Amino acid sequence: MCGIIGIIGRAEVAPLLVDGLKRLEYRGYDSAGIATIADGRIIRRRAPGKLVNLDTSIRDKPVPGKIGIGHTRWATHGAPTENNAHPHGDDRVVLVHNGIIENFQELRRELVEEGHVFATETDTEAVAQLISSYLAKGHSPQDAVKASLDRLEGAFALAILFAGHDDLLIGAKRGSPLAIGYGDGEMYIGSDALALAPLTSRICYLEENDWAEVTAKGAVIHDANGAVVPREVKLTATSGAMIGKGNFPHFMLKEIYEQPTVMGDTLHALLNPWNHYIRLPALPFDLTRVTRLTIIGCGTSYHAGLVAKYWLEGIAKIPTDVDIASEFRYREANLPQGGLAVFISQSGETADTLAAISYARKQGQAVLSIVNVAESSMARQSDGVLQTQAGPEIGVASTKAFTTQLTVLACLTIAMAARRGAIDREGEQALCRALTEVPSRTNEVLIHDEQLAEIGRQIADARDVLYLGRGTGYPIALEGALKLKEISYIHAEGYAAGEMKHGPIALIDENMPIIVIAPSDRHFDKTASNMQEVVARGGKVIFMSDAKGIAKLGPMAAATVELPEVHPFVAPILYTIPVQLLAYHVAVHKGTDVDQPRNLAKSVTVE
Repeated sequence: MCGIIGIIGRAEVAPLLVDGLKRLEYRGYDSAGIATIADGRIIRRRAPGKLVNLDTSIRDKPVPGKIGIGHTRWATHGAPTENNAHPHGDDRVVLVHNGIIENFQELRRELVEEGHVFATETDTEAVAQLISSYLAKGHSPQDAVKASLDRLEGAFALAILFAGHDDLLIGAKRGSPLAIGYGDGEMYIGSDALALAPLTSRICYLEENDWAEVTAKGAVIHDANGAVVPREVKLTATSGAMIGKGNFPHFMLKEIYEQPTVMGDTLHALLNPWNHYIRLPALPFDLTRVTRLTIIGCGTSYHAGLVAKYWLEGIAKIPTDVDIASEFRYREANLPQGGLAVFISQSGETADTLAAISYARKQGQAVLSIVNVAESSMARQSDGVLQTQAGPEIGVASTKAFTTQLTVLACLTIAMAARRGAIDREGEQALCRALTEVPSRTNEVLIHDEQLAEIGRQIADARDVLYLGRGTGYPIALEGALKLKEISYIHAEGYAAGEMKHGPIALIDENMPIIVIAPSDRHFDKTASNMQEVVARGGKVIFMSDAKGIAKLGPMAAATVELPEVHPFVAPILYTIPVQLLAYHVAVHKGTDVDQPRNLAKSVTVE
């Protein structure tokens, strides 16, 4: 969601602010803006739409100043117009905000009664007007911010500038991430390390309810009570060079092709390829004593959890529940003593998932997070962390983050199964060997790129698409459908193949493409029967299977995609690749914005 950057520099900051916002485009946005202080005055420039509009405006009429803030907005309160774009403020104060102020209407009514005039529909303007009201009463910037923070309800990351103060930038965090970057006589604020990657490698993450006074000399960080507190400054390995597209037309395609490498990197961190065993990092809980697993995630991460449920119950023999994060705490589950809650997220900043962690802790659960960002809020709030080695993922539709999540979950399954005695040493080695083959087998799947591009062209005009699978193929059907609707805007649904005749079969006609995911495993014959029911009703089947499966059912399909024959354990990882490529090529053919599809944000930091 919304991206924030702030800079206290030695040179003009406007170009650096725009560059920083470009690195935050992956979060999703529909307007952008910057503000600087020059000659003691606040200067703002905002534009709806893509960053190129803001960039053009600044090039046509340069914005001076050596201190500034910038923002990419994903609209919540108010349409994505120039007027509603951040930064918001008046001639005293200007700020940018990520999150939602839940009591903004109450604050707004109070401020209007005091004579303040509001110019936007946003919740954020209430914060700016509140701080301005304290400044007008003679408060210092620091005191005005502290008094205002005490009044706010909801989630926020804030970066704030003040007229007449060209060496003061205040940041504050509650519920949304905010990092401080340390330079040589320069200082920075950003939503995440990527925003600051080319500027500094020294990063400090604010903790919950922290607020910071940032000057060119450094940062003084306060807790919610105003007391000065120490916060560790860490070196980050994130590099600006990591987020280029290379020779690929889109980040999504680049990230699909990076999957053999990043899955290999993830395996290298967790699996000993010589002795074939899993070497998890030290965890502060005993996996052999876990009574039940609860897996929580959103969107693609939820689908990874569904795959893991099949693995953990079938192989490790441990009861496992999977929940959508946004629903988990509201059903008020009574979680068992000795349970382990596993949270999955690419960013580690998903608001619903962070709220679910708090609920799990209140229920006495140990907390394990699977995240792609080691410094994320989820990682810092967990008892243990298993990091995916996907590197920065810029495309909004997750690809390599998903397959590395599956890779980590597969390793966790093997480790739990072996330690709990659910599999013997021979079984452990067999599963490890199957897992080590996945990166090279993924390269074999990528060879089908051109074929999938042609299939994508053929189904690009479809109104609806169904995805069918059984066993671990069912969550991959869900993921395939999600990818297609995310970036092509075609209505698509994934179903357990056996459920098709309980409703979805009514939708099937000669205009309906049906993607069937069917490795030749123990579920194959049942899936074959469902596929025959589809064909009998005129459905156009795109059949994804291995050589054995295609030999049996290929002649019935409108198109086939032959995948390598692999151990059933790792099949869902491999079958993810073609559904990603198919969605990508459909979207390219339709001409949609593949990397930044409409209405979507990469990191959903509000509930």
